[in-house]
Amino acid sequence: MSTLKFTLASSFNILKTVRSNTYPKTTIFRQFHFKLLLGRCVLNPCRQSSSTAAGAEQGENSFLKWFLLLIPVTTFGLGTWQVKRRQWKLQLIADLKSLTTAEPINLPVDPMELNSLEYRRVKARGRYDHSQELYILPRSPVDPEREAREAGRLSSSGESGANVITPFYCTDLGISILVNRGYVPKNKIRPETRMKGQVSDEVDVVGVVRLTEQRKPFIPHNDVERNRWHYRDLEAMAGVTGAEPVFIDAVLDSTIPGGPIGGQTRVTLRNEHMQYIATWYGLCLATSYMWYAKFIKGVRL
Repeated sequence: MSTLKFTLASSFNILKTVRSNTYPKTTIFRQFHFKLLLGRCVLNPCRQSSSTAAGAEQGENSFLKWFLLLIPVTTFGLGTWQVKRRQWKLQLIADLKSLTTAEPINLPVDPMELNSLEYRRVKARGRYDHSQELYILPRSPVDPEREAREAGRLSSSGESGANVITPFYCTDLGISILVNRGYVPKNKIRPETRMKGQVSDEVDVVGVVRLTEQRKPFIPHNDVERNRWHYRDLEAMAGVTGAEPVFIDAVLDSTIPGGPIGGQTRVTLRNEHMQYIATWYGLCLATSYMWYAKFIKGVRL
């Protein structure tokens, strides 16, 4: 602004000089022409800078418009992915249930064959060795519906007790295996509190094959000396009892009256994909509406 004032003042002085004929007209007109050019140069950058700023702002708005469109597109993709994940999880649960309810097969002679038979039902005949019981604790009785609701939680509700693991000598195979006879409440962990179920005769057992289990974070280590086990370590359990590293969960029908309650195989998998589907599709719908309202309808949000 000061430059503009200076230019106009100088031009006015030149006109006064022209009238007084103090300097030659050619020189005066050259100075006047120079001053006018100088004033134009001073004014034009302002116009150019304003047009440049408008163009930059328009380009920024265009970039923001298409960048924000990525949000509804991404959430829609995540929702569709969760739909596929839910279908896969439901099929996996159905496959596991079919294995645990299929007709049992004879327990293989070679324990290595069991590596590909997890959750498969097998049958064997023999005697329990109650003198070498092992206890996996704390445990609660299996309730598939409750476990589906509590899957993924750090703690669960319900009664606390233990699973009783007993060596089982298979008379037809000549080997001992480990059988999870089932659940007992805390006040029935000691064998003398459930003597009716401590049978010594030969019995038929149908069970679900289980493989060794890796210790999960925050799970205590197994205390072998105190006979407090927190996860299935087949090698360690076999070393303590002298049995083969073969482990089965006795089914509910194999429960002996007065003894542990069978059917403690947990086959319920965490299935919260429906919640994720609703979340991602809901976000997609909300952000799509906001994008349309701002960039198409021009509504100020």
